[in-house]
Amino acid sequence: MDFSFLVVPQWQGSGSSRALQLTDGANALQGDLPVSKTTVVDVPLGAGESLGSGVRRISAIQTVRDRFAEALQNRSGVTITVGGDCGVEVAAIPHALTAHPDLAVVWFDAHPDVNTPESSPSGAFNGMVLRTILGDGFPSLVPVNPLPTSRVILAGTRAFDEPEAEWIAERGIRMLSPDELNPESLVAAIEATGANTVYIHIDLDVLDPAEFSSLGYPEPFGVSLTTLLKSIRALGARFELVGAGICEFAPTSPESASDDLPAILRIIGALTA
Repeated sequence: MDFSFLVVPQWQGSGSSRALQLTDGANALQGDLPVSKTTVVDVPLGAGESLGSGVRRISAIQTVRDRFAEALQNRSGVTITVGGDCGVEVAAIPHALTAHPDLAVVWFDAHPDVNTPESSPSGAFNGMVLRTILGDGFPSLVPVNPLPTSRVILAGTRAFDEPEAEWIAERGIRMLSPDELNPESLVAAIEATGANTVYIHIDLDVLDPAEFSSLGYPEPFGVSLTTLLKSIRALGARFELVGAGICEFAPTSPESASDDLPAILRIIGALTA
């Protein structure tokens, strides 16, 4: 299978004090990707404005979404998106869903990212991304064809705002906690959706911070790198992988990025195996 990479060093969706370091992380990772298969999406230098939306920096987020959507057009093979913050997925997943209407999404993330502008305690878009992709968010960011809630699996998720936990329970969204997550349980959860194709979203904070420290929002008791790699390989063996995203790599400095790069390269290796 042919793989290519789109690097989107967006930081404006993050509410972390280390938001700008997401650009350093994306740039560091770009240096280890094959040049002939890698394209970089231009991200505005400015923070952007909220425009009364309740979403911080939404003007910049919309600009990146539009540029990214254009870059995704007419691409063949499987595109792996390299963020940047999780907001980049608001272009990547709807694009994959358009081509594969039976798509299921595995959301490897310490956080469910299902706030709305009204429920978010911070106004940061990276806490609203999945809810927006599922059709409930600020109108200018909601995709034309939202992903059904029945075809998303929250994997390794363990930190919830109260409104998020209530909404997930109301919608009956399937969750696998770090203790429940293994290749067999994950494959079974996707099989139950009836999907034949899968998009894998990986927010690196799904990993236990004892194993991966370059994070803006570390959460204890996370998934081991070994479990994540085995789960990715199991998904690839059972389903057709049509896209993936790797987000939220925030090294403390450009020089320290090399400390955690080997783990990300192993993840890319599992995705492209």
